[in-house]
Amino acid sequence: MNRTLKPDGLFLGSLFGGSTLSELRHSLLAAEVEITGGAHARIMPFAEVKDLGTLLQRAGFALPVADTDTLTVTYEHPLKLMKELRGMGEANPLIDRPKATLRRDVLMRACEIYQRDHSNPDGRIRATFQILYMTGWHPHKSQQKPLKPGSATMRLQDALKTDGPPES
Repeated sequence: MNRTLKPDGLFLGSLFGGSTLSELRHSLLAAEVEITGGAHARIMPFAEVKDLGTLLQRAGFALPVADTDTLTVTYEHPLKLMKELRGMGEANPLIDRPKATLRRDVLMRACEIYQRDHSNPDGRIRATFQILYMTGWHPHKSQQKPLKPGSATMRLQDALKTDGPPES
């Protein structure tokens, strides 16, 4: 993407982060271990915000920034959440996923665990979505550059209008 941008062109991106669907992952894992004695990757792994800045730098972007926002949405039932995920095209894309579909008894137990462990007092279940945002600029000579260490013209204490470090 960086190579396709004009000089000083801006890249904006967003994707789901590591805390996304933690309730669903917990419920599916617990149900599958309880019933079958093992577990499969039912939800793809997500990126962590700390890795995005490094990824942008390695891709050659200037002035990289990564940020996060967490949203919690409620649903009437876990199956309604799963139906919406499928409608969004967010089904499991993993190559190594199990070829057989999720067993009905495991699915029903996962729903029970989800409702038991992740529901509000009104009975609606919570679903967490962590959205990671990233920005980076295609390098250009007009962009701001960091100053050399030790080249500051003002002390930080003066800028903060303090007499020194805070008392412990």
